[in-house]
Amino acid sequence: TQCSQRKNKYSTAKEKEGVEKKMEGCNEKMLMIQKWLNQHNELYTSATRHPFTLSIRDGSVDLSAFKRWLGQDYIFVRAFVPFVASLLLKAWKESDDDSDIEVILGGMAALNDEVSWFKREASKWSVSLSSTVPQKTNLEYCRFLESLMSPEVDYTIAVTAFWAIEAVYQESYAHCLSDGSKTPEELKETCQRWGNDGFGQYCHTLQNIANRRLEKSPEDIISKAEATVMRVLEYEVEFWNMSRGET
Repeated sequence: TQCSQRKNKYSTAKEKEGVEKKMEGCNEKMLMIQKWLNQHNELYTSATRHPFTLSIRDGSVDLSAFKRWLGQDYIFVRAFVPFVASLLLKAWKESDDDSDIEVILGGMAALNDEVSWFKREASKWSVSLSSTVPQKTNLEYCRFLESLMSPEVDYTIAVTAFWAIEAVYQESYAHCLSDGSKTPEELKETCQRWGNDGFGQYCHTLQNIANRRLEKSPEDIISKAEATVMRVLEYEVEFWNMSRGET
């Protein structure tokens, strides 16, 4: 990286001290997301270890709650598609790395399959998607997504939000498959969909993109990106609550 190359050029103690200070700045920005997660660990844990997904893991899940989640999340995914499409456009206009477009395009392709999966799963569980009415929390979350589609929202902020949304599901459902889980057999396909290693790698790639962008961003963009991630986590908690029938 530019940071490591910079460090190797200097040998004197004074020069090394100056470079190490610069290195600290690089590392701080490169690890910005981890820094946020450490600072907001309680909220992140609330989103990724929520009682709804923990009940799937321990086998005590109320299947009516699962069906409610299924119908509401289908509505959310339908709104998520244009958000990712807008992110693709932002990447084309603003990204400093062409590979970002390929990564986001891969996410778009996966969403096509995801919509089909929701339809099949709804049929299996006798959930009528056409008659499912979006609940208040879902409507608010979808409106939030729509606000991120504005051309005025910086690519860095939008791609960081994309990472956060995907990461919550990956961590939540991977936990349902980890050692000691008692996830019901009929729900394992759902957990595999987001908890598999391939999706975990995809989320890691998104995190790397976000961290790379944050490394080069001014303070106002970093602050807005952090606030956006916190709002995503809050909405995710509220979405899980809604699935359990809580208001």
